Parts: sequence; C-alpha cells; structure tokens
Amino acid sequence: MNGIVTPSFGWACFSRLEITMRVDAIRAFAVMLLAASVFLAPTGASRVGAESLALIGGTVIDTGDWGHSTADVEDAVVIVEGGKITAVGRGDAVAVPPGALIVDATGKFIVPGLVDGFAAINNQAYANAYLASGVTSIISVDGGRRGGLYLDAVPGPKIHRLDSVGSERATLEEHLAATDRLAVEGVEILLLMYKLPPDQLQALADRARLHGMGTIGELGLSSYRQGIEAGLNAFVHTTRYSLDMAPEEMAQAVIEQPFSDDLDSPKWTYYKWLSGLSPFDERLERHARVLASGPIALMPTLALLYLDQPWAENPWDEPVAGLLDPEDINRPANRDTGRHEGGVAHQVAYAALARSELMLEEVFRRAGANYLAGSGTDVWGTMPGISLHHELEGLSRIGMSPREILAAATSNFSKTFPNWGAVGEVREGQRADLLVLIEDPRDGVANLRSIETVVLAGEVLELSDLLPAPKH
Repeated sequence: MNGIVTPSFGWACFSRLEITMRVDAIRAFAVMLLAASVFLAPTGASRVGAESLALIGGTVIDTGDWGHSTADVEDAVVIVEGGKITAVGRGDAVAVPPGALIVDATGKFIVPGLVDGFAAINNQAYANAYLASGVTSIISVDGGRRGGLYLDAVPGPKIHRLDSVGSERATLEEHLAATDRLAVEGVEILLLMYKLPPDQLQALADRARLHGMGTIGELGLSSYRQGIEAGLNAFVHTTRYSLDMAPEEMAQAVIEQPFSDDLDSPKWTYYKWLSGLSPFDERLERHARVLASGPIALMPTLALLYLDQPWAENPWDEPVAGLLDPEDINRPANRDTGRHEGGVAHQVAYAALARSELMLEEVFRRAGANYLAGSGTDVWGTMPGISLHHELEGLSRIGMSPREILAAATSNFSKTFPNWGAVGEVREGQRADLLVLIEDPRDGVANLRSIETVVLAGEVLELSDLLPAPKH
C-alpha cells in the first residue's frame, strides 16, 4: 500500500527508533483495519476516519519567499486536524495526538500539494488525473475549446473559479455589471482581456479588488506596463504578455483577431515575428525590465508547446493518461508518436515558437520576474495533471532552481493573489494539501512525480483508487 497509514498509541513518549519499531509492529493490524473500512468509504475517498493525522519522519521542504527560503525540517512531524496543519517540527519537539492516524514518511519528503494556475476540469477522470499527479488546487478555465466546468468531482482538487471580461468591446458600465455578476456567482479570479482600454482596465481592476477578486491580464488595447500600474496580480501566456514588443500595426491586428490557428492569421504573423526575435534585441531587454518592475507574477503556460519541443516524451505513456479520453482533449497528441498531427508547415511554425518562448522567458527570469505555474490544460494537447509537470520542466529549462519551481506551483499563489487563502506551505495554519515524495525535489523537478501519498484537506487518498487498474 502506498503511504503506510497506522494508528497512534501515544507516540510522543517514544524515541524515533521506538516509533519506527512500533510502526512495523502494527503494520499488519493497520492493513486489516483499512481493508475493513473500504466498505464504508466511497471509491477514491480517504480510508482515514481519525480526527487527526500525523506524517512522521520525512523532510519538510520550505517553499517560502518565492523559493528562496531554505528552512527545511528534517525528521519532521506534521500534525493535521480538521483539515488544517496544526503543528510542524522535528520529531522530538512535536507531540502526536493519541489516536492519530500515522503516515510513515521516514526517508521521504513532504511538500505542499501542487497548483495548476490555468486549467480545465470537465469530468471525474480529469479530477483523478490531477490528484494522482499531485495537483490539489486549480484555477479553472472553461468554455470554448476547453469545454464546461465540472464542479461535482469526489474527490477532486480545490477549484478557484476564473472568468473573463473584455474579450469584446463594451461600455464601462456593462463591464462593471458583468464583474459584479461574476463576483456574486463565486468567481475568484478575473481575467482581463484584449479589448479593455486603459481607463476601463483601471476601473475593472479597482472593482475586482473591491470584491476581493484576484486579477490576471491577457491584454491588448492596454499595455502590460499599464496593467502593472492598474495593480493586476498576474499575466498569462508568454506570447500574450510579449505583445507590447510587436510593431503597432501587427499588435492591433492581433487584438482584433487573437485566436485564429491559421498560419496566415494576424496571430500567427505575430508569432512568426516573435520566433525571429533576437535575445539581444533592445526591445526585449526593455520589456523584460517592465515585467520585472512590479509586484506581478508571470504564468508562461509553456506546456502548451511541450509537444513541439525536441525533448518531449509521449504523454500517453504516463500511467495517469490511462484515465483520459482523447476525445475530451483539444488537439490531442497522436497516441503512437506523442506529437501533434498536422502538416510540415504547422510543425515548423510551432517548433520555432516553442524555442522562442523558452528564450523569452529566460530573459524575463534574468531580469527578476516572478513566476506561477499553469499548464493551459486542455488545449493544444495539454492533459490534466500530466501537463503541469511539463510546465515545471519548462521552468527548469529557463534556469529556475528546483526550489523556485516548487514555489511557483505552491506558495507563490498566496503571495500573488490576496484572496488565495492559507495554502501552499507546510506550516501551521495552512490547509492540509500535502504530498509525500519518494525522491528529493531539491535534486530536480522530475522528482515531483515520485508521489507516494496525497493528502487533500487532511484526507489521505490512495493512488490505487485514483489511477486506472493495470492492464494485464
């Protein structure tokens, strides 16, 4: 069984060696209890019925200060009660409540659950794919190519709802009324779009703050400098927040027709121009300084072009992919090749843009930009859970450290969005979304895939319940 779960019998009074011996001694008893409880728990739900949970013996990885803090805790005990972390410290300093369920994390690593900051969820299979990949929260994107929003997943990641204003021109009063309506409907993140001029952008950013909503910019008529001045929290998509560098006539054409996939469209005319931009171009250096100048975070969504990178692996080979129906995914990868299907011209154009995005983000990172992780799932072949790890790999390739990348997928969200809440770090008072990893994430971002145990709001989830049954 992944993530040994055992009952506690007054562990605080025993030494680490004694605890380890007692965990071994009661393992068979724990398995018997858990087997009996399966009839009482819904499929995919926790088998844990205790009021408290203790993760014992692992190394807690610090994700604070944008990934620059290194106050890790070795041989740690993490106590969870009521879905929240109530204590974190070394094993000799934290008392385990009597009757707590024990997760033996000895020799392993405890990190916060991951966040996908731009992602669709259409069904229970998507929910399972996220959780099995360690994604315990998403900012949900729905409609159009991404399909509808599925809110009934059990279990499922915590969903922070996103919706947009400004994709079409309207009066300020109409945009304000739409923002008010979205706030009443429970939307937490407002996506501010291409066709908002600066005066409307500022008014809508102010209204969003009044409602306690976070803001993301995907701008056009307003520049990204003006987005920073308006107090937006984040920008999304490398290609979109690079638009300020384009010649004015080209940029205006993109604003009017931002979504066409025709290689002769204004969007792709701009993308081809961007693909040819030199890393030493003065416009790029100036724009990088702008993006790094304010308290704003960038969400590149590099995963959208993962399949067009020469080092990409076939996503259908991932165990999680067995949960997914390619019919649910926009432009899914070919099952055999792991690549997009399309003509040579499309493949060349997409590959050039993929290379360009990494170059651009390396320049933005060196200038001091802050980052959030978001995959863009499920368009252009991106897949729930799987593609967030592709995004993290992309962040590694622009020069971010493993700890900075982990922060981009965890604690940076609470630093970026004032309404995010207490989640994203392994410390007292935080929502208990946790992963136990077999491999050390400080040694490389790929180790974030080595998931043994998922804890969602204090409930232990069994990977075997989330993943498809193995094929014989």
